[in-house]
Amino acid sequence: MDNQAIGIFDSGVGGLSVLLEVQKLLPKENFIFVADQANVPYGGKTRKQLQSYTDKIMAFLVSQDVKAVIVACNTATVYAIDFLREKYKLPIIGTVPVVKTIANITKTKKVAVFSTSATTKSPYLSMLVKKFAPDVTVYKIGGTGLEELIETGDLENKQIDKILHDSLEPLLKKNVDTIALGCTHYPFLRVKIETIVGKKVQVVDSGGAVARRTKAILIHNQILGNKRTDDFYYTTGDKNKFAKAIKSLLKKSPRNIGVIKI
Repeated sequence: MDNQAIGIFDSGVGGLSVLLEVQKLLPKENFIFVADQANVPYGGKTRKQLQSYTDKIMAFLVSQDVKAVIVACNTATVYAIDFLREKYKLPIIGTVPVVKTIANITKTKKVAVFSTSATTKSPYLSMLVKKFAPDVTVYKIGGTGLEELIETGDLENKQIDKILHDSLEPLLKKNVDTIALGCTHYPFLRVKIETIVGKKVQVVDSGGAVARRTKAILIHNQILGNKRTDDFYYTTGDKNKFAKAIKSLLKKSPRNIGVIKI
């Protein structure tokens, strides 16, 4: 058993959706969550910038003696995880759109990946589609602007509804029956998304898969924890805005909230 914390980070608060899934599956683990809100959104950044940001976050988490790290951001994963795995020798779990899952469950053979524009354009996503969905039509849709709006914690913002309708309604005309949420911010909008696309369209995200992968890696490395103490939440941005967003999205106010500079 190993009761060191698991590090988990994202460009902002979207990674909290992954944290919730991992906590459900691994209730005896402790976590250090980092939101890089000083640099959100990651969607418009270059590969070099993303490697620099994530490298600094990894260095902080390693300084906190974490036993593993979850990159709870699709964009950071597809552009930086190989770089991070070369530099850091602890287990690093990525988050990518669940292309294999949607390819397996679609009946119409028409699916969509709804993500940031950067993930939509990434060679990594194209590789996943080629590998796991060669006989399926995969539409790549970028929800431009959603990431920043979700960061505020105000999910009732009318601009969110407009972006969702504009992005998703055209898919219904294409007979899409399965949508993968390829940004960790988007599961917080699942109810809105499911309302727009209707009951005939399945909506899936990566949280459960990341949680299962994390558990498997902890077991393989014999570093499962067995004692809960407390979790810590850090932002590179404004602490008050971060605390407000956490309270809105998690429906609770954690005790340990801090600011780090990277």
